[in-house]
Amino acid sequence: MSEKKKTTIVLFSGDYDKAMAAYIIANGAAAYDHEVTIFHTFWGLNALRKEEGIDVKKGFLERMFGKMMPKGADKMGLSKMNFAGLGPKMIKNVIKKHNAMSLPSLIEMAKEQEIKLVACTMTMDLLGLQKEELMDGIDYAGVAAYLGDAEEGNVNLFI
Repeated sequence: MSEKKKTTIVLFSGDYDKAMAAYIIANGAAAYDHEVTIFHTFWGLNALRKEEGIDVKKGFLERMFGKMMPKGADKMGLSKMNFAGLGPKMIKNVIKKHNAMSLPSLIEMAKEQEIKLVACTMTMDLLGLQKEELMDGIDYAGVAAYLGDAEEGNVNLFI
């Protein structure tokens, strides 16, 4: 019996379209019976943020980061043609028109397929994000844990 294949993805980007690509690949790999990990770091952590504001104690700089970063996957901008927020509205309309899955739906599917969603704890500290601000049911780890998963990976992507 062959060992289960492993796919790891580092989601560094906070762009809606790039995060969507990461989750499409992750869900596809899981459907092909890969063990999948998405390691969210820096701006990629925004995909895991809760949309509602969570009242947590923060310093000035951490509060500013929290206000400037999008709350949740559905609020992320596009990498190209963002047009001050008009681009995401247009792409979401196209997604809906073609009965494709939105980024929030892809994230839910990933959870259902038991894809390991990991928030980088070092980046959380740097940006002042706290566990209460991120969605439930995710893991928290540093780069060593990612490297452990990636070392065994058949597919390793940086998006």
